[in-house]
Amino acid sequence: MAIPDKLKDAFKNKAVRVALIAAAALLLLFGVYKVFFGKKTTSEYSSTPQEARLERLLERVEGVKSTTVMITEAEGAAVSAVIVFEGEDGFLTRMRLQKIAASALNIGQSAVVVYPSDK
Repeated sequence: MAIPDKLKDAFKNKAVRVALIAAAALLLLFGVYKVFFGKKTTSEYSSTPQEARLERLLERVEGVKSTTVMITEAEGAAVSAVIVFEGEDGFLTRMRLQKIAASALNIGQSAVVVYPSDK
């Protein structure tokens, strides 16, 4: 008996067909999960020296564990900043971070936005 004949005989068995369909469905589900719910791979952002320096400064504020800072520049000068922090979330913490960043970058406080991390 040749291999193709053995495969034909195997496919005649209902249990084999059900097992193959179940395996195909699992592979399809795994693929869908990876595409829609898997860990997203994005390019890792590396801080500029100015951002890293400001992050270290802001992490010294009471109640702040860690920070990530992004500074937007135009013509070599800072025009805005975004701060994401981990730690105690509160009005005073946010205001302190905003005021320190605005002073350090020599920009208005309204150009600095502060958000707590979702971790």
